[in-house]
Amino acid sequence: MTLLSPVVSVFSYALEPIAPFTWFGLRISTLDVVAAFRLCLVLRQIREDLYRKHVKIHGHTSVEARSFIRSASTVLTVVFGGEALTCPYLMIPPSFMVSGIVPMFYTVIQAIVDTVPSVPEMFFAMELPLSVFDGFSRTFLLCDLIPPMVTMNPSPIISASPWTLLVTSLVTANGGFFLTNLLSFMNPTPLALQTPPELQAYGWTTADLWCAPLVTGIYALLTHAQPFWAESHALLTELIGMNVQGKPVEPVDAETARAFCALLLACLFSGRTVKNFTNYFDRPVKAIQGKLKQEPKLKTQ
Repeated sequence: MTLLSPVVSVFSYALEPIAPFTWFGLRISTLDVVAAFRLCLVLRQIREDLYRKHVKIHGHTSVEARSFIRSASTVLTVVFGGEALTCPYLMIPPSFMVSGIVPMFYTVIQAIVDTVPSVPEMFFAMELPLSVFDGFSRTFLLCDLIPPMVTMNPSPIISASPWTLLVTSLVTANGGFFLTNLLSFMNPTPLALQTPPELQAYGWTTADLWCAPLVTGIYALLTHAQPFWAESHALLTELIGMNVQGKPVEPVDAETARAFCALLLACLFSGRTVKNFTNYFDRPVKAIQGKLKQEPKLKTQ
């Protein structure tokens, strides 16, 4: 657990409310601000990349003039789309219907990002350190924001269901981007229905898709968020021979469990960045193929 202490400290610092928001009684932290800028920047980078690809292939045919309302709608759909899908089934009001602070906050951040004359394209040296931050920000969503929607639900059936917890994590974390891609919000053309990447061939292999229930499940397992996870933790401890006879398995404290999940996601997202922006994982295969091509074929009698 000593190895996780720095991560716990980073979270404690990043989640402290900061000025000038505290002047107005708003509990907006450094993590909230950086995560909002990161998301709005990524959305603009994706939009501009799709625009360049469209113009390169089709010219300016069907290109629609970009509006701030569409950009703001995009970021709000990404942030709250998954919540809008799950909350009706959990019988709780979505957060954006209870308070307008976060929607207005993201709208302002998107306006700031859109006023910047230009933003750089995605490249490896920039994305690698940001992947570590993405791991931390996604962990906060999967460990602090989503589980209480289920574990603190008024319905005892919902609050005790591990399946509900995992499905809620999957849909809430990915539903926003799913709706955005479905409605082609980020394309330079008018809005139209299209097949989201998640439903295309091998779309299920996307790390963002399956890491949500995985990380939430690990966090629930370590913290005993529900009776099922407490029993599973005890069973796993017994199977690997780490249990002390006659002593129940104690849950890991929430901050340590969150730190472990953050390290896991940071490594996962960093590996994804290396895979997407370099040919590191392809080198062994290419080297073998090149070697086979260079070797002369043996003559057979």
